[in-house]
Amino acid sequence: MSFTAMNTSAPRIWGFKPDAEMRIAREAGWSRADLIWERLMERALAEAGRDRPRKAMRLFRLADIVARVAFAAIDLRRAAPAANLAVLQFRAGASEKAERLQARALAIWAGADGQVDAMQIAPRSRSSLFHLRMEALHRDTFHANLKTRVGRIAAETGETLRSLTSGWPVGHRHASRWRGEKPVVFDGTRKVLGACLLLLDD
Repeated sequence: MSFTAMNTSAPRIWGFKPDAEMRIAREAGWSRADLIWERLMERALAEAGRDRPRKAMRLFRLADIVARVAFAAIDLRRAAPAANLAVLQFRAGASEKAERLQARALAIWAGADGQVDAMQIAPRSRSSLFHLRMEALHRDTFHANLKTRVGRIAAETGETLRSLTSGWPVGHRHASRWRGEKPVVFDGTRKVLGACLLLLDD
């Protein structure tokens, strides 16, 4: 299936109808696939949290298809479904499949530093005109600090990916942090943080 066909029939195939959030995301420059991927990952994590691994696996596979069809080969979001599938396969005793999926996720994550440096940062909503002015005046510092922070999260994610088939928890929180860390704006930081945090916790 071509991306064009997938994109135009996305509501029917993936179960997401156009809504206000989709409209805002599209106006900010996101594709339908960007938001559909995020929603599939959130839904899959919810199913895993309800102890429904088969449903979670199916949704992670759909997210993996979206990522592989719609995103660049270096896009960190392509690592997240593979990582989650690796965890579920490992839990099910399919060690070889889990290790192959882990290797695919790690190969993508090797470019994490470059992706964090290159991520597009949109202006944040602030509670006052003062905050907006401060961000405008100190944009370079703000961007550098944000990239440092996201870089630390990406490094933690790398540690998690390296431990997927070890059977040992590394102690980093991912899915449980997503709701609090999820940016309100649709920009590159949301894409990178989605790749970092839309992962099964230990």
